[in-house]
Amino acid sequence: MRAKLSYTVSAVVLVFYFVLVGERGVLLIADGRPVTVAFGVAVLVLPLIGAWFLWHTTQFARHAGRLGRELEAEGGLPVDELVRTPSGRVDRASADAVFEKRKAETEAAPDDWRNWFRLAVAYFDARDTPRARKAMQRAIALHDGRPVR
Repeated sequence: MRAKLSYTVSAVVLVFYFVLVGERGVLLIADGRPVTVAFGVAVLVLPLIGAWFLWHTTQFARHAGRLGRELEAEGGLPVDELVRTPSGRVDRASADAVFEKRKAETEAAPDDWRNWFRLAVAYFDARDTPRARKAMQRAIALHDGRPVR
């Protein structure tokens, strides 16, 4: 719940920032001089890119959450078998061992979105966020019946 609240607050702050930047871009364009119009257009591009990124990130989080809830209802969420340090951080060797297990499960049944979801969690636990995101995107695509890239 705390993560959801943090994400929502960050998203609201970003949208507020996009509106402020967009307003400045419009003011620059309204000035009418070629240089300020060029700067105004360039300034307007930034909030558009930011809004696009925020939208896609939000959609990704919603889809991943939906898959997590569905897997939880099936009783298929991965069991936390990771060894942690006294500070609570995941032990790297433990994360690597769990990752190898999840990788083997995924290789055995590569068309099962559940395995890709669990592999994404293992990647995340092993601190490999880019691969965790790719594995989760594959799980979402397989679940939704879309072609996998």
